[in-house]
Amino acid sequence: MRLFAIRDYRRLFGAQVIALFGTGLTTVALGLLAYDLAGPRAGMVLGTALTIKMVMYVVLAPLAAAYVDRLPRRILLVVLDVVRGAVVLALPLVTEVWHVYVLIGLLQAAAAGFTPTFQAVIPDIVPDESAYTRALSASQVASTMESLLSPVLAAVALTFMSFDLLFLGTSAGFLVSALLVLSTRIPDARPGPRTGAWDRVASGIRTFLRTPRLRGVMALNLVVAAAGSIVVVNTVNHVRDGLGGSQSDVAWMLAASGTGTLLTALALPRVLDRTAPRTVMTAGAGVLVGATTAAVTLSATGLTTWTGTAVVWTVIGIGMALVITPTGKVLRASVGRNAIPAAFAAQFSLSHLAWLITYPIAGWLGTSAGFTLAWSVLAVLAWAGAAGALLLWPRHDGRGATTGPVTTARHAPDRSTLSKAA
Repeated sequence: MRLFAIRDYRRLFGAQVIALFGTGLTTVALGLLAYDLAGPRAGMVLGTALTIKMVMYVVLAPLAAAYVDRLPRRILLVVLDVVRGAVVLALPLVTEVWHVYVLIGLLQAAAAGFTPTFQAVIPDIVPDESAYTRALSASQVASTMESLLSPVLAAVALTFMSFDLLFLGTSAGFLVSALLVLSTRIPDARPGPRTGAWDRVASGIRTFLRTPRLRGVMALNLVVAAAGSIVVVNTVNHVRDGLGGSQSDVAWMLAASGTGTLLTALALPRVLDRTAPRTVMTAGAGVLVGATTAAVTLSATGLTTWTGTAVVWTVIGIGMALVITPTGKVLRASVGRNAIPAAFAAQFSLSHLAWLITYPIAGWLGTSAGFTLAWSVLAVLAWAGAAGALLLWPRHDGRGATTGPVTTARHAPDRSTLSKAA
């Protein structure tokens, strides 16, 4: 079955992509808004806002996944899009930093509810097993592409407009997403057993903890978050204050990292046909360790330049692609077919937990103690994550042989139950 021949999936996927890019553009605009409100303390403001985002994802997303079968899902998705559109529209009107925190909390609470609801809908509109697996992968690719291309789009837009108009555009995008969802036929779920919320979403995390290669993926999540936080949180102050750049320069520096990720992600499928995911992902961890160490060196020596920053940011993008792109393949190889939704849901929560650790370090420590100390701590975390991945993920497991307990298709729980935890 051709996945995008399914009308309802095609429209729902389009809604997800538009909403994702809306979120990505909002993140770029938010950094510039933080600088407008707080100046040199923008990193702390942005770090706090992104920490709120991660708390919402880590705490609310599993709860939403557990109870999504008790609500009319199409209406819920539409309401969440409308809420996000309204919040983004209000962001350029704020005059105090605490206003940002409140609005970001509302925005990310809605986003935390949208993702698991979307994933829970997929098995109902894509009944074919192979197409269903491709749909999960397409969702992950869309999330990755958003982080790559949003800064590029923002950089182009900021050449012609001020950052506050980005909020207007992203608000319109959320409304378009809501209209696409409204045009789909999404059946309401049949309520599952009334078990505890955390019991229903913990199966994927338990699989991670007892499967060696997935424990390695958990460690690699920390490497990605440690390096990525430098780019996401500190770029605005680094470019505006350290390099004397403009709003557009901030977006272009973010785009440098995104370009590195994009080009690497495009080249990786052929590489992964010949090379074990473990080899590619641990190589990516090594690249990120080297990039964070280089960032510390540049900051500590005071030799930071436009060229040096662009090179380090691009290398961070390359390393992130090397780790993130094969992750879906590793997840699918690690569990039975019916347990795939729970595995993807667990990776969603665990990867965001890593960012929850690193965002405050980049934002709060970077503002109070300077980039050198903050980036040194993040570099240590990257080193620790890379070493942990090498120790936890056995070398002989590189091509996908199972090394830990895996739920087989025969004995796996019913997919409809697991999808509610996705």
